[in-house]
Amino acid sequence: MPASHSTWQSKMAALGPGIMMASAAIGGSHIVSSAQAGALFGWQLAGLILLTNLLKYPFFRFGPQYTMESGQSLVEGYARKGRGYLWVFFILCAVSSVISTAGVGLLSAVILNSMLPAGFALSGPVMASVMMLVVWVLLVAGHYKALDGITKLIVIGLTIATVAATFIAASKGSNMLPGFVEPSPWNLATLPFLVALVGWMPAPIEISAINSMWIRAKQKISPANYADTIFDFNVGYVTSAVLAIFFVAMGALVQYGNGEKLEPASGAYIAQLVQMYGSTIGEWSKPVIAFIAFMCMFGTTITVVDGYARASGEALRLLRGEPELKNRDISLWITGISILGLAIILLMQNQLAGMLKFAMTSAFVTAPIFAWLNLSLVSGEQHLSGTLRVLAYAGLVFLVGFTLLFLANLMGLIG
Repeated sequence: MPASHSTWQSKMAALGPGIMMASAAIGGSHIVSSAQAGALFGWQLAGLILLTNLLKYPFFRFGPQYTMESGQSLVEGYARKGRGYLWVFFILCAVSSVISTAGVGLLSAVILNSMLPAGFALSGPVMASVMMLVVWVLLVAGHYKALDGITKLIVIGLTIATVAATFIAASKGSNMLPGFVEPSPWNLATLPFLVALVGWMPAPIEISAINSMWIRAKQKISPANYADTIFDFNVGYVTSAVLAIFFVAMGALVQYGNGEKLEPASGAYIAQLVQMYGSTIGEWSKPVIAFIAFMCMFGTTITVVDGYARASGEALRLLRGEPELKNRDISLWITGISILGLAIILLMQNQLAGMLKFAMTSAFVTAPIFAWLNLSLVSGEQHLSGTLRVLAYAGLVFLVGFTLLFLANLMGLIG
């Protein structure tokens, strides 16, 4: 039974699902998009990143709130709203699971290879295979407990290294060249970059449903009360938001205005960031930045595989009318996602950019729908304060507006 009163001991025991959510979020949106925002525009987009995190906060918070108040996952809540919503969620999860796994898994393998001495580096396909095998073994053999422990270590190590690297860079001062004219991000030419930055910050809305699945798993092992569960969520969410600003700082302090053309591709940009830190601070810093990048992407890989496996399995269970989701079912989904993700890396990596764009488009289009669903599920609950309700409606307007901007840009109507 969970403790009836919240104490620091009970709060620490409740930590887990929120940290996993942070690990899932601190990936490409941070090490690539946030750092590039700083490298391209200095501190000008820091306010937009914070605003985005604030306006999306209610929809992610509704995951733990609904689960703790109803005893059901958000996926079960979608099923109550109608099978149509459940089908959309299931298809989105099933498609995103393998594409996202391939994308973050490949980037993790590339970064890890770059960290190894020349004589120990493996070919891309071999390293990707090793990466996915390690992820599969950790998740299938260790289940939720292993994921809980590993993600806590990843987020702690990532946070310490990122904060330290940023302060060291700040102590060296800016690399901006004399006479550099600071560009403005507030124009149609930069709209695609802004839309991508906002859309994936901190993560796609469906992560809220995945978080609710992790809470269900945590409750079976170590039950927590409502206050402690929300504390866990807030710790993870705030950590993700704060680290996004630190990544902006990393790009702004080392790359902004230094005269070097920015690499647009994720893997090439990370390599450029590592190299720039080495030339600015010292060669000793390159392994630190590479470690930060790898922790970002490996943490995302392991949480993406487990989270999408749980959410997809739960959705399929409800569509079939089965009584409960078993560990065996989760393991089968983890295995399937790992195999298909690796197959895409090995056989279709040249088409991966197009696949990721499709997954991103799907997430953008459905974000307002699932945000509204999350709000509707908790709209009558006692813990939904007036402030949170107003923030949720403001967030809905924000999501709809950016989705329309994204679609207009995609169709070539603007930008």
